[in-house]
Amino acid sequence: MLRSKKSAYAKWADWVVLLLILVGLFSLLKLAYYAPPAAKSTPISLDMKYIPYYAWKSVFRMIMAYLLSIVFSIFYGYAAAKNKLNERILLPILDILQSTPILSFLPVFVFGLTAIMPQKLALEIAAILLIFTSQAWNMTFAWYQSLTTIPKELKEASNIFLLNPWMRFKKLELPFGFVSLVWNSIMSWSAGWFYLIAAEILTVGSKNFEMVGLGSYMEEATNQGNVRALIIGIITLIVIIVILDQFLWRPLLSWAKKFNLEMVSAGVETETASWFYPVLRQSKIILWFERTILKPLTVRLDKFYDKRRSKKKLVVHTQDEPVNKKVLIGIGIVLGLVLLFGAGHMIAFMSKITLGEYGYILEAAVATTLRVFAALALSLLWTIPVGVLIGSNKKAALVLQPLVQVAASVPATAFFPFLILFFIKLPFGVNIAAIVLMILGTQWYLLFNVIAGVATIPQDLRYTASMMRLKKWNYWKTLILPALFPFLITGSITASGGAWNASILAEYVTTHDKTYSTIGLGSIVAEANATSNYPLLFAATFVMIVFVTCINRFGWRRLYALAKEKYKME
Repeated sequence: MLRSKKSAYAKWADWVVLLLILVGLFSLLKLAYYAPPAAKSTPISLDMKYIPYYAWKSVFRMIMAYLLSIVFSIFYGYAAAKNKLNERILLPILDILQSTPILSFLPVFVFGLTAIMPQKLALEIAAILLIFTSQAWNMTFAWYQSLTTIPKELKEASNIFLLNPWMRFKKLELPFGFVSLVWNSIMSWSAGWFYLIAAEILTVGSKNFEMVGLGSYMEEATNQGNVRALIIGIITLIVIIVILDQFLWRPLLSWAKKFNLEMVSAGVETETASWFYPVLRQSKIILWFERTILKPLTVRLDKFYDKRRSKKKLVVHTQDEPVNKKVLIGIGIVLGLVLLFGAGHMIAFMSKITLGEYGYILEAAVATTLRVFAALALSLLWTIPVGVLIGSNKKAALVLQPLVQVAASVPATAFFPFLILFFIKLPFGVNIAAIVLMILGTQWYLLFNVIAGVATIPQDLRYTASMMRLKKWNYWKTLILPALFPFLITGSITASGGAWNASILAEYVTTHDKTYSTIGLGSIVAEANATSNYPLLFAATFVMIVFVTCINRFGWRRLYALAKEKYKME
């Protein structure tokens, strides 16, 4: 009986969270009405001398978004994985947040912020928020998946050694999830580039918000049809990607060997060889930093947690719990009244849309859903074999890994207006183009998760499979696919969420003075933004969130539960 109550609570949690988020979006939308007119933007010059400055502005926004994302991912994923009650509340929130099309309400968010703060600050916060949402969900799901799939025997060992939560995090949980977290960080950083153009240039109706940066430079080059400037922008982006790969990501992946457990494949350090990592290890500055700052800081953290834990043991709980319960009930009642008030206004606002328009929105939702699953299926066809090759073959990894990182980071949105001119000549050209852009924006979530999954296959299982002389298909069926299953689910959840977001860019494309569109929720959202039709914008966003929430609730989450129960590395 208790189990059924918990299950019912979990189901209700989704819809309460959904209502809370929708009321929040509606509040922003109402606030946006009071936004001041757009200030005159700094003109984007296509002169090459401004490229270094534009590149630095964009990289700074990416760094700020990434730092925010990694902190959010670790704390949020840990809270969800370590407590069942938290899990029932936080996972629905995460499902809805990653499925909420940030591109649909980003202009509304900007307008809301410009109503209460200086416009330049509002634009910077909005840009960082957009990049954050393209990075955080992927890392959070990966970290949560790592924490929930730690083998039972390792958990039992940590209990036998009486590790406190901090020591368990440091000695078991972080090492076990580190490789996956780094690979997904690379993926998340690449995803940030995809949305960079949308983050730095926002046009809604007659209002135009523009920030200087590499993304706005490439967008301006596309609008002017300046292929030379666009190529220069892409080359600059590739140079930044290569520098980051050599001086940040490869050393990080090589450093992962320090966190390897006995059961983790030793292939990680050889397949991701870094010439710069030995230089860092031999650097006197790095050694000084590690010896004088990192180690003392770790020791202090250990002592701080031990003191805090011992104080907790001395505290005697008295009759505070009933008071806390009453406070929580009071907060719940107030929150419920606020939600009801907001929901009433929201329904009144959405009633401005006719039944015929709602019918068209539902038809568009089905069309976008089919495109999302088509993009996901086509992406899986090539990402699984290529990801396994990169993750298990040293020579292939050395050649393909840098190419994959460059390809994943080049924002398809920069040259997509040129591609659509080619696709438009084909039968169902706009539909094909929309699926292609969805694939370009989401396939990397799958590929990097596959690579991370292969890198964490225990070496003893590989040896066992080799000794059994399994044939190729049996080898895949017995070892590779079961080991990859949790990572494929994580990648598929974030890839499908990315595809829904990409639909806003893919189904409604403007090139110079011409617009190409096809039926879909993304097209409705983009057109509503362009015409400042807020009721239609909110209604389409509402339907998109409900569709994706239902798919997550009844599809992906059940597969996640299967991955946790059946496909652990026991």
